[in-house]
Amino acid sequence: KVKPQLEEKEGKTFDVFTAVEFKTQVVAGTNYFIKVHVGNDEFVHLRVFRSLPHENRPLSLHSYQSSKTRHDELAFF
Repeated sequence: KVKPQLEEKEGKTFDVFTAVEFKTQVVAGTNYFIKVHVGNDEFVHLRVFRSLPHENRPLSLHSYQSSKTRHDELAFF
């Protein structure tokens, strides 16, 4: 659901978009930190926010880090 949001921010499309690792952080909702393979040896780290159920909002791409590798640690940011 956040792939189009990232593509818009990056100004390009991704043929490959596969989550390979994730972590969560509970706040007033949930932050998901996701390592995504986007093709070749390229990865991005996403911070996706899911609001509380009663707020009924869609998933949102809060921030991201590009130019990552498979071996870069997925850390909270």
